[in-house]
Amino acid sequence: MTTTSPGVPRARFALLTAASPLHDPAALRPLLESYRAPLRSLGGETWDDGPAPDAPLVVFVATGGTEQQILERARLESGEPALLVAHPGHNSLPAALEVLARARQMGLRGEVLFLRDPADVAGLARLAAAVRDRAVRRALRASRIALVGEPSDWLVASRPCGELVREVWGPEVVPLPIAPLLAEPDAGIRARAEVLARSVRDGAAAVLEPSEEDLLAASLVCALLESVAEAGGFDAVAVRCFDLVAGRGTTGCVALAHLNERGIVAGCEGDLASTVTMLWLRHLSGIVPWMANPSRVDRERGVLALAHCTVARSLTSGYRLRSHFESGRGVGLQGALPAGPVTLARIGGLRLERLRAIDGELLRNTDEPDLCRTQVEVEIGPAALDELLADPLGNHLVMLPGRWAADLRRWHAAMIG
Repeated sequence: MTTTSPGVPRARFALLTAASPLHDPAALRPLLESYRAPLRSLGGETWDDGPAPDAPLVVFVATGGTEQQILERARLESGEPALLVAHPGHNSLPAALEVLARARQMGLRGEVLFLRDPADVAGLARLAAAVRDRAVRRALRASRIALVGEPSDWLVASRPCGELVREVWGPEVVPLPIAPLLAEPDAGIRARAEVLARSVRDGAAAVLEPSEEDLLAASLVCALLESVAEAGGFDAVAVRCFDLVAGRGTTGCVALAHLNERGIVAGCEGDLASTVTMLWLRHLSGIVPWMANPSRVDRERGVLALAHCTVARSLTSGYRLRSHFESGRGVGLQGALPAGPVTLARIGGLRLERLRAIDGELLRNTDEPDLCRTQVEVEIGPAALDELLADPLGNHLVMLPGRWAADLRRWHAAMIG
């Protein structure tokens, strides 16, 4: 299991203890106290009854004979996968298994986590990961995505409806017109754009094709989109960005890079599937992801080339300002991404139920003239390349620094698969 990023806080949880009234409370007290301390150290807060807790619920199955009590008190019908903690004594494990079996009969998800003793380090780590998974699910359920304009016409396999995104993954999708991004900016928007333009220019290692006018035009789009995201309280945006080339004579590359740096996940071309992937990875890891096109494969080396004209500056060790590759207009970012372990991910399928997650190694940055500006080569192995070509989920992949594939698969199996 991947170690949680330092940027991801430990998830707190509501702790419900289930004990049969047939057991002597005095005899049970040492057992309960011995487990209470490590569970609290993980973020557990006692919950007995009342309104549904505002955190994931963990049921500590102290004794047998608690099955019906758990089904009634734990509110498994909420849809959140049940999380039952069992221990070696007092018929705890058989009770937990009976409850989970009934939950499965009810069409619900869940799992039993067994602690050998209160100092079971591996078991407690699995519990912490399971709680974190549920916290991510809650964060997705509370998220809102602005779909600004329709998905680009070429995204024929990446156009899930908002209702499906909500049902399967949780975020609310709010369709918005792209017209506000094409409108004439007011003085406040223009002032914000000028500040951003200076920041982007001053931080660049070099400025090649773009002029000062190009940079201001790109920054105006950023300020406009930022105001849309702020006004709507959106956690993410997916933008039909190529319309900006015709409508404003610029591109959205600077805008999407800036929003991702600010913590507002921003996806290109109105690609909802990739934007949901980015949002999920951001919640799970606390790290800014990068969305890119798979551009070339080298099967003998097991290497995949990725490229896109936008990247969060915080992901790079430096960047140059370039024109947008396809149009030759506006401002694109050519970022240098650090070599090392990375994960490639993508969700897709008819109901967004499928996942591809691949651990790889970023080998180097390239500067090919016929690809989008930020370019990397990632070694994933011949088998993963063959699978990608034989069974694609869409034309974009999302890259995340670090090795996260096992975590993504675990989360997906528990929450979606």
